[in-house]
Amino acid sequence: QAQLVESGGGLVQGGDSLRLSCAASGVTFSWYVMGWFRQAPGKEREFVAAITRSGDSSFYADSVKGRFTISRDNAKNTVYLQMNSLKPEDTAVYYCAADHDTAVHTDTRAYDYWGQGTQVTVSS
Repeated sequence: QAQLVESGGGLVQGGDSLRLSCAASGVTFSWYVMGWFRQAPGKEREFVAAITRSGDSSFYADSVKGRFTISRDNAKNTVYLQMNSLKPEDTAVYYCAADHDTAVHTDTRAYDYWGQGTQVTVSS
């Protein structure tokens, strides 16, 4: 049974940094494109970043480009999201997701497995 477990969320001030981690089990991790999504209260879940199976390419939402970095360690079955220069509008529950595909998708419907989410709160 596939399982994704996020960690690293918390309460920070604007301008601070956080590093989220997502540990995968029950899947052949290197077969999956990995993505990070977020959902703020009253809003739909939105794409944040994704990384190819080998980790050689990454993609970002315009709102986080230049501030967030996605990476993965296939030996540790873990994907990361380094978040710098955090803003109050980054406040959301952050989810990691796995897509058994070769192409990178930004649509939530493309992803096969999801974590339970980790809360990130950025105060002004």
